Amino acid sequence: MIVYVDLIFLVNFLIDGLLLYMTARTRKIPVVWWRLLIGSGIGAIYVVFMFIPALSFLFTFIVKLCFALIMIAISFGIVSLQHFLRNMGIFYLINFVAAGGILAIHYFWQSSNEVWNGIAISQSGGITHELRFGLIFISLALVTVIWFYKHVFQSAKQREELTSFFANVQIDIGMVRLSCIGLIDTGNQLYDPLTRTPVMIIEASQYEAYVPKAWMQKIRDSQVDQILAGMGQDHEQDHEMESFIWQDRLRLVPYRGINKATQFMLAIKPDRVTISHQNRCMESHKVWIGLDGGKLSSDNSYQAIIHPKLLQP
Repeated sequence: MIVYVDLIFLVNFLIDGLLLYMTARTRKIPVVWWRLLIGSGIGAIYVVFMFIPALSFLFTFIVKLCFALIMIAISFGIVSLQHFLRNMGIFYLINFVAAGGILAIHYFWQSSNEVWNGIAISQSGGITHELRFGLIFISLALVTVIWFYKHVFQSAKQREELTSFFANVQIDIGMVRLSCIGLIDTGNQLYDPLTRTPVMIIEASQYEAYVPKAWMQKIRDSQVDQILAGMGQDHEQDHEMESFIWQDRLRLVPYRGINKATQFMLAIKPDRVTISHQNRCMESHKVWIGLDGGKLSSDNSYQAIIHPKLLQP
């Protein structure tokens, strides 16, 4: 049997380097390349020791753990014990994900005959299965698994960060009380130009049971200005206006659209808006509720955009 030690060293050097790099990216640690290269080299050298019979005593749990500790210490330094242990935990987590992903891809591509041919029964009656991985397969599978892990982890991280800006919103308009989830948007600087009252945006569908159908369609078509323009000319619309319970609470609020053109948003004056966020409860009476005809969140995680001024004491 011919073993190309240099090829084995190179493959393990690249794999260890990729795992250490992903650990740094996951932990948001600045990458120092010379440290990363030395750490990867130590991990690759340990694998080469396997082919030296005189060093077989090194293949124990304690020695393996020591090599891993040295790799992490050299690659990322030791800022504190907590920082070091977190780096170690993420490193092993990525290793487990990569190994499990490679095994899953391996079984996914195997046929039933290949699975049965790899099964063997030991003398003690136990069942074993022989695994054979080519270097090209390991490389491609590892890159695929790491790419998938990176995107899933980043998506979960972004979701977690976004959740910290969520707040419970309660809106009281007359006898109607609506509760929903709102996103605190510090970039929302929409005010009523006449009174300088902040405008909180909410999906119009939340009030679909109370807003006339013809109005809802115009809101969705961004033709809000036609609602008031058609009064006195459209008898059906005038009838809907008379039956609208909040007709004395309406106002058109101008704003700049994506194309920089001036558009209008239909807004309703509530009795109060109560916002609960991080064990704080803030109540505001000076606010307008702007009705947006679309979906504010693609996954429906929030239904309103909260004006930052509403969070001020």
